[in-house]
Amino acid sequence: MSVSPEPAEPPKGPLTIAQLAALAGVSTATVSKVVNGRSDVAAATREQIEALIRERGYRRQRRASKSAPLIDVLFHELRGLYAIEVLNGFEEVAREHRLGVVLSELGGRHTPGQGWVEDVLARRPKGVVSVFSALTLEQSERLYSRDIPLVLLDPTGDPDHDAPSIGASNWNGGLTAARHLVGLGHRRIAVVTGPDRMEASRARLDGFRAGLDLAGATLDPALVRNGGFEIVGGREHTLELLRLDDPPTAIFACNDGMALGVYHAAAMLGVRVPRDLSVVGFDDMPQARWMIPPLTTVHQPLKEMGAAAARMIVALAAGEALEQQRLDLATELVVRDSTAAPAG
Repeated sequence: MSVSPEPAEPPKGPLTIAQLAALAGVSTATVSKVVNGRSDVAAATREQIEALIRERGYRRQRRASKSAPLIDVLFHELRGLYAIEVLNGFEEVAREHRLGVVLSELGGRHTPGQGWVEDVLARRPKGVVSVFSALTLEQSERLYSRDIPLVLLDPTGDPDHDAPSIGASNWNGGLTAARHLVGLGHRRIAVVTGPDRMEASRARLDGFRAGLDLAGATLDPALVRNGGFEIVGGREHTLELLRLDDPPTAIFACNDGMALGVYHAAAMLGVRVPRDLSVVGFDDMPQARWMIPPLTTVHQPLKEMGAAAARMIVALAAGEALEQQRLDLATELVVRDSTAAPAG
């Protein structure tokens, strides 16, 4: 007859996040939420973890060696001015704190492969910032188990994620774009959105709809096109829209790249901006003021977002509690020459 082994004795002294998670039978991410004061944990689970902490104490995981003076930054892709603007913010804070910045790029994908997290653990950075990309639950938990802080910048998915995050007031940006166009007299307005799965894309469209509703206008579903935040999508969708029997008099493109595609399509069909078609973008990239005509767009504070994410990492690495888990920086409409009252 076999004898069942005795259960392993729990470790003596204060427990790490990983040890607390093992004793409570929950994920390290759940314990991390409780330790950092997050409210989105079931009451019974929270009480269980807090009881363990009261009984045994909590200590940060000791690393095999001192962390390197680095911030790991993960981009879904590094082409374009979006990444440059964000990086300018990182570099400003990194210089201030004498930190290096390590860049990883996913080639347009939004979730890294398993090799990425292995490389990060080997580097032992102060923390990781994931830009317009998302980690798997396993990858996040491996970072948490080694006390490597994670911050999301411009998160791609559900806003109810575990990690602290930095974003922009996308909803309000869409609202101000709608108010501007309606204020000029436009009623037949089209929208070229980003991907449905992206949090920012959904918020911009929802805010735009709300702005129209508040002004007593409606968004015709036939005038909504789902783009991919790329120039070619903006061009192709605009060609379709302008060839309708009753084309729109204005288009809200949910990023400046797609707005450039709108310009290309208008030029191909002999449609003049803004005399025949008003255009509003989103981002306020540096080239927006040099487009012909200069683009009316919603300014997204990308540099400031990068700096804020880096400051979060510095604070978390020092063991400090964050004042806010979710920080949305203000957007602002910048009116230039691509919008005017509709002809006639």
